[in-house]
Amino acid sequence: MALRLKLRLIRTFVITTSGLIVYTIADKFYEPVLKPALQLLDPETAHDLAIFAAKHGLVPKDKGKDWSGLSCEVWGRQFQNPIGLAAGFDKHGECVDAMLSTGFGFVEVGSVTPEPQDGNPKPRIFRLEKDRAVINRCGFNSVGSFLVSERLRKRLSDVRKAQPGVVGVNLGKNRDTQDAKLDYEKGVVAFADIADYLVINVSSPNTPNLRNLQQKNQLVDLLEHVIAVRDATLKERSPNGRPPILVKISPDLSDEELKDIVDACMQLSIDGIVISNTTVQRPPDLLEKKVAEEKGGLSGPPLNKISNALIQKVYKMTDGRLVIVGVGGVSSAEDAYDKIRAGASLIELYTALAYEGPGLVRKIKLGLSELLQRDGFQSVQEAVGKDVILSTVPYGMRN
Repeated sequence: MALRLKLRLIRTFVITTSGLIVYTIADKFYEPVLKPALQLLDPETAHDLAIFAAKHGLVPKDKGKDWSGLSCEVWGRQFQNPIGLAAGFDKHGECVDAMLSTGFGFVEVGSVTPEPQDGNPKPRIFRLEKDRAVINRCGFNSVGSFLVSERLRKRLSDVRKAQPGVVGVNLGKNRDTQDAKLDYEKGVVAFADIADYLVINVSSPNTPNLRNLQQKNQLVDLLEHVIAVRDATLKERSPNGRPPILVKISPDLSDEELKDIVDACMQLSIDGIVISNTTVQRPPDLLEKKVAEEKGGLSGPPLNKISNALIQKVYKMTDGRLVIVGVGGVSSAEDAYDKIRAGASLIELYTALAYEGPGLVRKIKLGLSELLQRDGFQSVQEAVGKDVILSTVPYGMRN
């Protein structure tokens, strides 16, 4: 009872004071005071509290002006900057505008499943404090596509409140669904006319057999169906343009598996690939050995080099003709820059927010601007893939 009371008191303290904290000394207060208070809570409760704060406007707004070179056009959509919030934070579409106001150029909602589901039993999120990493095995906990789509439609209907920025939706399948195509079809129908892009998530390690959908024949079959459904849905609703379709892949693929996925994406003219999801690998240099024994996907700095290697491989395999969204272990401007030079046109982060606070977004943008200008680049696009030597053999002529 004493522990429960303590946690309730901490929760009440954070909720009632966070507004004052954010709008007065925001980032300076986060590290010495707010962060330790949040870390007394279990990770999922802390995350729920962060969502609560964002929903109620208790997050710092980025009032700075981005360097013009950060602006980029991808899929015919204008991004004020290439730094986005990865799927997993705002699973239910509750605080899109709040997160855009913190300085993100785009927000990816989800993963969203067609029907509501609780996900895996708790506890299911674990901090690796010394590694500044997280292990999760949430298992697509979702309020379902109907409620999320209604929230996104509502924000679009009020142009006075909707923040400028690109909003994507990450689609998953329900745990017990036998025909995955039907679930992704439902997701596409629900979001095709309101999402700026759609991500087909076939790589979470926490839903049984989901990663099997990355096998080439299954993936081609799924993506063909998704494309057909998107086009048919939009034809009926007569929208302004079609949302690009991306595939989010695992970092735990063999080179052969990776090639099969790239072949499928190129064959079907998929618009992009998100690299990568969390990993089931446990790098030997992890400091939190005991926590690392927990099952689930590992995110944060230990994933950084793994995802960077995949980004370089895919960029080289496609001669830079497939848009890459780089995610995994980004916690600094240098991390973001490395992914861009490896071949990513856009960058996403999430885990680092739990350790650094929302002021991290502005820090990354400022640092990235300095790095680009230091190396003589006038824009983000100029730096994409600069660390990769492309093959001289055209993709379509390879064996």
